[in-house]
Parts: sequence; structure tokens; C-alpha cells
Amino acid sequence: MILVAGGTGRLGTLVVGRLLDQGLDVRVLTRTHDRADHLGPKVDVMIGDVRDPDSVRRAVAACDVVVSAVHGFAGPHGNSPSSIDRDANASLTDATKSAGADFVLMSGVGAASSSPIELFRMKWAAEQYAASSGVPTTIIRATAFMELWIDILRKTATRSGRPLVFGHGDNPINFVSVADVAALVERAVTDHATRGEILEIGGPDDLTFNQLANAVQTADQRDRPPRHVPPLILRLMTATVGRLKPELGRQASAALVMDRDDFAFDSTAVHARFPWLASTSITDALAQVAHRPSAGKEPTSTAKAPGRHSVGTD
Repeated sequence: MILVAGGTGRLGTLVVGRLLDQGLDVRVLTRTHDRADHLGPKVDVMIGDVRDPDSVRRAVAACDVVVSAVHGFAGPHGNSPSSIDRDANASLTDATKSAGADFVLMSGVGAASSSPIELFRMKWAAEQYAASSGVPTTIIRATAFMELWIDILRKTATRSGRPLVFGHGDNPINFVSVADVAALVERAVTDHATRGEILEIGGPDDLTFNQLANAVQTADQRDRPPRHVPPLILRLMTATVGRLKPELGRQASAALVMDRDDFAFDSTAVHARFPWLASTSITDALAQVAHRPSAGKEPTSTAKAPGRHSVGTD
């Protein structure tokens, strides 16, 4: 049995599907049953919360591998990077150890104790906890999910016809297809030889947000340039509304970092290790995304938060 925590989210859904295609038994932990309806009848759905150690222990029982695809960056339901990415992953690690199972932990390229982004500091803490636990663990670090950002840009262009870019939008950032990440997670689940390793995955190109926004506009047959939220406004958001709503403060602060720090990435190593692993370009990703919003029509997206690493959450 494979438990996928965060199995109803963007990444988790793809991972669950790939594991089912392999004929494996899959379980997900979710707060409400309806969140897992799209996964189909073959999935063992357990109701609970990753923040509740008892829920986690019940979900992990009798599992061979536990996959953590959760994050608390956006902050709904009282979530935060500390409560989800650090504490909930620690609970998952402890339960995995008690069950004698293996652990596959989703993290982000750039995870470090000194990162200016809280999410990456908490991911780093989760990595360190798992590494020191004695649990056979594979850590997968990914760059920004391009499908997430395509959704965000499309959603913000719904009314004006112009996508919204946070900051100047001229800083190169690496974007990776969530489908490629899911393929690597599947390999990590089934390949015990990856235990004790950190696998980093990115996409084939480093793009600025302006370039990404223009690519989305071209794919959607629009030619208007993106709008921008200036860094000054982002700093004001962090200092004002961010104090009342920490999730908004995290988003604004992360956007500032993404506008200035080095987010380029060379994915040569992971593709040398796994030559079969796809490297989806932004052009291919846009062609594969069926939704093409028109003016005045709300796109089918629940994406909210800017962040270098955004994985599916439960």
C-alpha cells in the first residue's frame, strides 16, 4: 500500500494516477471525501488531517511507502509552512518510521535554513528531520510548477485580458512541468535504490515572468502585455495587510524574492540519471493545457499563491 499525503492536489493527483496504472494499491488522506472523488473508486480514501498525528498514524498503518506532496504556503484552513511543511512532515516521518515504511518527501529547489522564503526554510527542516530519523527517504526537490503559473496568469487575465506579473518580471526562473515531477515521484516510490538521495528536477528553460506571460497570451490568442504589481506595492503589502493575513504576507514576500534572486536551474543531472524522464517545454505545456479562457469567462483554476515551489495540497 502506498499513502500519498496531498494526493488530491495538483501533483498528488498525477502521482496517484501513475501508481494506480502500475497496479499498486494507493491510499490518500483527505479532510473530506468529496475532495478525492476525482481519483476514482480504486483509491483507498481515509478521512483525516495531516496536522493531526493520530490521523497520520492511522493513514500510514500497513503502508510500504509514504509520499508527502503537501505544503502550507497558501494558508487556507489555518495552514502555514510551519504547521504543514515542518510539523506535519515530522508527523509523517514519525508514523512512517513506526510502520517500517519508506518515505518520499517533496521539497523545493532552494530549500535551505537561510532561505528568505519561509516555505523553503520549513522544507529544509522537514528534510533534516527525515534524514536524521533513520527512515529510508528519497527527497525530491522541484522548481516552480509551470502549470500552476499558467493557471495564475490566465486567471488574472480574465477581466482585463492582461495577466498580472508580480514585480518587474525580468528575473529568469526555472519552470518544470508537474507531469515530469510526477513521473520522478513514481520512480522514487518504486525504486529503493533512490533512498538516501536528493533528486532535483527542473524544466528545460529559464524564463522571466514577462516571457511566460507573453507565451500564455500568444497561446490564448491575445497580444496585450502583462500588468505589473510594482515591488514597492509588494513591500507595502508585506508590512501592512501581511501582518493581518500572514498568507498574503508570505505571497508578497516570496514574489519580491522571485523578482530579484537567482532562480535559474540546470536539470542536466537528473536527466543523465533518468534518460527516459521527459523535459516538457513551456510550449508543450501550453499545448497540453486544454483550457483556453475567453474574455469574461472564469478559468478553472484554484491557484492563488506565488512561490518558487508550489506542490499540490490536500
